[in-house]
Amino acid sequence: MPGPTPARTPATAPGPTPDWHDLAWGAVLALTGLAVAGYAALHYDFGTLRRMGPGFFPVVLGLGLAGLGLLIAISARNRLGQVRPFAWAQAVGVIGSLLVFGLLLDRIGLMASTALTVAISSAVAPRGGLLWRAVLTVAVTALVWLLFIAGLNLSIPVWPWNR
Repeated sequence: MPGPTPARTPATAPGPTPDWHDLAWGAVLALTGLAVAGYAALHYDFGTLRRMGPGFFPVVLGLGLAGLGLLIAISARNRLGQVRPFAWAQAVGVIGSLLVFGLLLDRIGLMASTALTVAISSAVAPRGGLLWRAVLTVAVTALVWLLFIAGLNLSIPVWPWNR
């Protein structure tokens, strides 16, 4: 009969294992952000704060993405991870909704393609119910109109009959 197992002392106890999933994807986000910022900085004029060039927003957004990726990766170092299955249905739903938006924007306009995109991507959400999906669809579509049409006055077809 084997003897009792020795008690773990603080020196021999294993430390928390990092959350490898968040650590890896945080690093991917950080590297992607740095790549976007680097490419934009090398190929586009940055400009100044007063007269922003075409590279200003890609560089700033790329650096912001890199910063968020670093925050995710650093916080994952001391957090216990758990194995999670890949959410195939959600991934396919979100990517499919973005493809629908890109393919239908010129045909059915910004409002209808935005509403369709939000409806498709929220349909695969784990939370049930139709009311929050309808409210989300209307709210996001209204915000898109306020920002891009009313605010920035972009020349995007808003409705199918505006082409």
